Amino acid sequence: MTEIFSYTACRQLSQMIFAIIFFHGSEYILAVGIHGRQNVTLKSLLISKNYLLAMILSFLEYFLEVLVCPNLKEYWWVSHIGLAMVVVGEIVRKLAIITAGRSFTHLIKVYHEDHHKLVTHGVYRFVRHPGYNGFLVWAVGTQIMLCNPISTVAFAIVVWHFFAERIPYEEYFLRQFFGHEYEEYARRVPSGVPFVK
Repeated sequence: MTEIFSYTACRQLSQMIFAIIFFHGSEYILAVGIHGRQNVTLKSLLISKNYLLAMILSFLEYFLEVLVCPNLKEYWWVSHIGLAMVVVGEIVRKLAIITAGRSFTHLIKVYHEDHHKLVTHGVYRFVRHPGYNGFLVWAVGTQIMLCNPISTVAFAIVVWHFFAERIPYEEYFLRQFFGHEYEEYARRVPSGVPFVK
C-alpha cells in the first residue's frame, strides 16, 4: 500500500482537498460578509448534484489510475501547472467577488435592485465575467493538479458549456438593466470565457 500511495499521490490529494475546502469556505464567508447570513443558502457554496457527481468521478479516476498506472501521477511539473491554475483561478474569482461587492450574486438577477451597479473597474476592466473565468481556471486546474487526463477534458467541456449557456442569459438582463452603458462595455471587454462573446 505504501508503494501505491506515493508521496506525490498524498501531496496531490491533500492539495485537492485543501483547494475544495478553501474555495467553498471562502466563497461562503465572502457571501455572508457581503449579503448577510439570511441571504446565503447552500447554493452560495456552488455545490449542486452535478458538481458533486463530477468531483466524485474525478476522485474515482484518480484512485483507479493510481492503482492501474501510478506513473501517470508522477508528472510533478504537470501537477504544479495545475496547482498554479488553482491558485490563479481562486484569486481571480475572489477579486471578482470583492470588487463587485453587493452587485456579485450567485444567482442571476432578473430584476434590477437599487444596489446593483455595473462594475467595470478592477478585474472587471480585463474581463466581463471574472468570477466565471476564475471558476473555469480553478476547476480545470484541480484536474490537471491530479494528473487526471479524462476529468481534465470533461471538466473543461462541461464547465465551458455551462458558462456558454449562462453568459448570454445573464447578459440579456444586464442589457435590460444598464442599456447602452453595458453594450459599450461588452464591446470593449471580452467575456473571460474562451469562445463566448
